[in-house]
Amino acid sequence: MQDLKSFCIFLRQYIVSRLFLFGRGFEQVKNIIVAFLLVKRGKYSNSFLNTSFFVLVAAVLIGIPTIAENNPFVSSIDATNAPSQAAVVSYNPYENPLGTSVSIKPRDKVEDYTVKGGDTLALIAQQSNITVDTIKWANNLKSDSIKPGQVLKIPPVTGVVHKVSSGENIYTIAKKYKTDAQNIVNFPFNDFADLDTFQLTPGQTLIVPGGVIEEEQPKYDSGYGGMAQIQAGVKGTSNFIWPTSGIITQYPIWYHMALDIANNAHPAVIAADTGTVTFAGCINWGYGCHVIINHGNGYQSLYGHMVSGSIVVSAGQVVSQGQKLGNMGSTGRSTGTHLHFEIRSGSTLLNPLNFLK
Repeated sequence: MQDLKSFCIFLRQYIVSRLFLFGRGFEQVKNIIVAFLLVKRGKYSNSFLNTSFFVLVAAVLIGIPTIAENNPFVSSIDATNAPSQAAVVSYNPYENPLGTSVSIKPRDKVEDYTVKGGDTLALIAQQSNITVDTIKWANNLKSDSIKPGQVLKIPPVTGVVHKVSSGENIYTIAKKYKTDAQNIVNFPFNDFADLDTFQLTPGQTLIVPGGVIEEEQPKYDSGYGGMAQIQAGVKGTSNFIWPTSGIITQYPIWYHMALDIANNAHPAVIAADTGTVTFAGCINWGYGCHVIINHGNGYQSLYGHMVSGSIVVSAGQVVSQGQKLGNMGSTGRSTGTHLHFEIRSGSTLLNPLNFLK
């Protein structure tokens, strides 16, 4: 609009100046012609007037295209409004001139992956840009062993895939998996029944980015043999001895930070170091019949899956290094005769091989 306004002003000034110059020239010529007509007593007056009118009209028609060609404003307007016959070249700043840029669609849900020959969990995790633990948790795997043809569930991001139960909300779920509720909200593909309150629907699948699953430890109470206070002055040496004899069937690993020692002869299980027995009893799951000893120096040891009725110590009793606790068995979550042996510092499981002599 600004260009059009400027053109109109220019055109008006140009026409006025041209008409003014034309008028001056016309007046000079007219005086001569009028004098001539007067001499001829008006013989040619009508013809002259008609001719002058047509000359004026012709001048305007011829002059306008000339003005348009020499006016810079007209060219800019024409370039804007008129369709161009030249090739149109567009520029995309995100386009790579040496190749085609392919946008990778993010995964929005759990996908199935069929294991191929040569695949490992580490390789699949790397290709999927998630951790090995994430795949293990999603598929309830207890080891790194996989086989061709096996179908694995691959979560979209590192974390936990959770099926919502009645009464759960993003805060209880985040607490369960040791993460922040905001991480759940931030994942764009999580659905909520109410976007204002982040209400969840029972049965829906929820992605918990950054969540972790910690192995649940058994809870003890007095009905299973009772807990006991540590006896004052009773302290271990921090040099642990082997608690039994047999073959190591499983070494410590991230999800099973303990030693499994098997022996079908049901040998005796002894205290690996001096301390106070804080638990001695049986449960129908987990460690089965087991003993826990607090060594008074920051360490505790656990002896699991012993034979029911074979435990010869009780909670609150002080035991010496090498003293018999019971016999190796297969109670609780066990598929064969073996001892499950742990060393702890507070609630942290330690690698027993770093302590045994």
